[in-house]
Amino acid sequence: MSQVHIGPITGGSLTSVPGFKAAGVACGLKPAGALDLALISTAQPCVAAAVFTTNAFKAAPVLYDQALLAHPEARISSVIINSGCANACTGEEGLQDTRATAQAVAQALGIKADQVAVMSTGVIGMRLPMAKIFTGIEKASQTLSSSTEAGHAAARAIMTTDTHPKEFAVRVQAGSWQCTIAGMAKGAGMIHPNMATMLCVLATDAALTPQVANQALREAVEESFHRITVDGDTSTNDTVLLMANGLSESKAITSLKSPEYGYFLQGLKRVATELAKAIVRDGEGATHFVEITVQGARTPAEAKQVGMSVARSPLVKTAIYGEDANWGRIICAVGYSGVPIEPEKVRLWLGDLELVRGGKPYHIDEERASQLLSQRDISIIIDLGMGQASTTVWTCDLSHEYVNINAHYRT
Repeated sequence: MSQVHIGPITGGSLTSVPGFKAAGVACGLKPAGALDLALISTAQPCVAAAVFTTNAFKAAPVLYDQALLAHPEARISSVIINSGCANACTGEEGLQDTRATAQAVAQALGIKADQVAVMSTGVIGMRLPMAKIFTGIEKASQTLSSSTEAGHAAARAIMTTDTHPKEFAVRVQAGSWQCTIAGMAKGAGMIHPNMATMLCVLATDAALTPQVANQALREAVEESFHRITVDGDTSTNDTVLLMANGLSESKAITSLKSPEYGYFLQGLKRVATELAKAIVRDGEGATHFVEITVQGARTPAEAKQVGMSVARSPLVKTAIYGEDANWGRIICAVGYSGVPIEPEKVRLWLGDLELVRGGKPYHIDEERASQLLSQRDISIIIDLGMGQASTTVWTCDLSHEYVNINAHYRT
């Protein structure tokens, strides 16, 4: 097997992928003329796969896209994304609005309506202002471009409480085999696995079968978006969509056992992980980015369970915000994780500073701990001492600003 090289594309966007065009326009869903409607399109119908929210109150676009992609022969050419209105909890009228949105895109681009995926994000319970949506679609269809800036504009258009767009692109090469993979995402609050409050579009020129696309996406999501939490909430609209237009001249990936599948999966995981970490770094009101590594577990699933227990603890997150090395809160979250723990085997580090050994304090240096907690990026390592499995999850602190943002989200 050839050695794979994954090279980030500086300043890349979805349009870094050959064949993809994008547009980001303002149609009046957000105040002050902010960009609020994104259109992504490629002339070659794409093999597509998606992962959706597990919330029982699924938004109309989620229900629409689920039905669309349920067909084995489904091919997606475009995706339209609005911010400012979630079109969730809007009943049959919301579904009608979603269908009308897809039909308007299809008419503007001269494609079939069942080739258009739809996403929405924003306030729950509001109907889409369809006159504005139709105007925006017409404007976006006329400004579609393969320029990098067009990709950046699309990424800005899907933002809600995000403070900046989230994009990442790579070129993957192994011997003579190569492809490009890029993604854009939004999300800053209501972030938690299965899914978070986030939208993500991943694009590639690799040639994939539907089976390969579905498996690769699920593996990548499991190790990226399912490893982050900001506040423990999962929303109604969460969608991660993978589109593969097959324009790469490299060998098509038709088997999960092929070397090419491994090359592609590594690249997809890299893009998804960078976007997931960017979401956490931009967590609502966040002042610290926290990486939690759990090692010495019996299984990867138990390592993840312990890590997420610590990552979603309000007491751990507020201690980090206050830059207080209250290691007892971390140990407590490990203990109530639901994983059988042997306390006398547990060790805990803050960065390179060991705080706990054998389930009790170990030469704690409060001054050094405070220095470590004053940094933007914080590392916590937990060794359970029970096995060889490990995993890493990412979270952020919980600040006063998070409360301010969400106390006045609609106002």
